Amino acid sequence: MNAQLTTLARLTFGNRPARIYLALIAVAAVYVAIDTTFVHHEDASLAGLWLLLLAAPTIFGFMVLGTLFGDSFAQSAAFLYPALVVSVLLQALALGLSLAC
Repeated sequence: MNAQLTTLARLTFGNRPARIYLALIAVAAVYVAIDTTFVHHEDASLAGLWLLLLAAPTIFGFMVLGTLFGDSFAQSAAFLYPALVVSVLLQALALGLSLAC
């Protein structure tokens, strides 16, 4: 079990493309946090769209699955943030698996 978790972590975090992807996600998350916290907007900001686009297509699959539990649940932060994290990790894992083959 421990060896499987080590292999999974190595595939997700231990290769250059996955690290670059995760770094892009981190930069976008910092940008969204700064924009949301410190910048006043007349209308809604579209800064969060960068995170969604970087997490596409898996985040959209999670959003579709979330609507099965209701639209208000799918649009809540309690669903969206974990779905974003899981989709980013799945895509980093996919990058690692593509290099392993």
